[in-house]
Amino acid sequence: MKKLLLKSTAVTAVLALALSLAACGGASSTITQSAAASEPAAASSESTAASEAPAAEPVAVAIDKDAFDALLASGPVADDAAIEANSWAKAVKEAGVLRVGGTRTSFLFSQLDETDGGVRGFDAGLYQLLARYILGDETKYELTQVDSSTRESVLQSNQVDAVFATYSITPSRQEVISFAGPYYTSRQAVLVKAGNTEVTGVDSLAGKTVATQSGSTGPDILAEFAPEAVVQEFANDQEARLALEQGRVDAYVTDYTLLLNAIVKNPGTYEIAGDTFGPEDNYGIGLPLDSDGVAFVNEFLKTVEENGTWAELWQISLGDRTGIDTAPEAPAIG
Repeated sequence: MKKLLLKSTAVTAVLALALSLAACGGASSTITQSAAASEPAAASSESTAASEAPAAEPVAVAIDKDAFDALLASGPVADDAAIEANSWAKAVKEAGVLRVGGTRTSFLFSQLDETDGGVRGFDAGLYQLLARYILGDETKYELTQVDSSTRESVLQSNQVDAVFATYSITPSRQEVISFAGPYYTSRQAVLVKAGNTEVTGVDSLAGKTVATQSGSTGPDILAEFAPEAVVQEFANDQEARLALEQGRVDAYVTDYTLLLNAIVKNPGTYEIAGDTFGPEDNYGIGLPLDSDGVAFVNEFLKTVEENGTWAELWQISLGDRTGIDTAPEAPAIG
């Protein structure tokens, strides 16, 4: 298969084929939002941020908000003894809020709904379930926006308790922070403008100008798999895609799951050229270096995987929106 073209009339069917290729992985404004998805007033705290955000992109397949919210409300709650025995969880409990580093613009994983102030998607669901697990209330979280260049710094400076942001586990990152998980797996892919016949996959990137995100695994992946490409780094996904749309770059290489966000939101605008490539990209939950929160969050992940919550969240956030009927197997934790 040389190209995967997702047209608006066949998004569901072709996404099903695309997702079978890989087991499905924002601006550094440090905006903090109090999360109370059920309270419209929460949107007021976002007014300044919303006015500064890029223009809204078209939405293709909306999430089932009722099903998502109901799932969170039924999530498990840890017993007091388990929280008391863990210094990381105990600190969150005493603070009364889970401080999360994440995004609000990842359509399938963490998307702000400005109509009610809720943030929904696979990552968003997991951190809200974790808030419920510790605090007994899935709305007790604060979200600080991060991008690929700021995820470590917000943990190191104690601005957040955890980072949920399709965050790849890498040895270099493990030198400065710790990871719980993995909770998901993806690989890399090549995005081009619809109709591009010159780029047919990673093997055709020699001499091409290729966008990727600074601070992500993209630069290293390109150095290994497309060493003759001219790499141009951008601060975030939206800047990279804008460069692609404007013809300033020939292709954009990043995590396959992130590219699915762009394709689902903009049917007919982009294509994935060729197959996914590179090593498996395991997503983890970022925590402070050597934090005992790793053990606690891993127990949380095991709980939601074993009781079916993980699979149901995947179905609501990803499967139902891309035509996939069965959730993949969750990766082994630890």
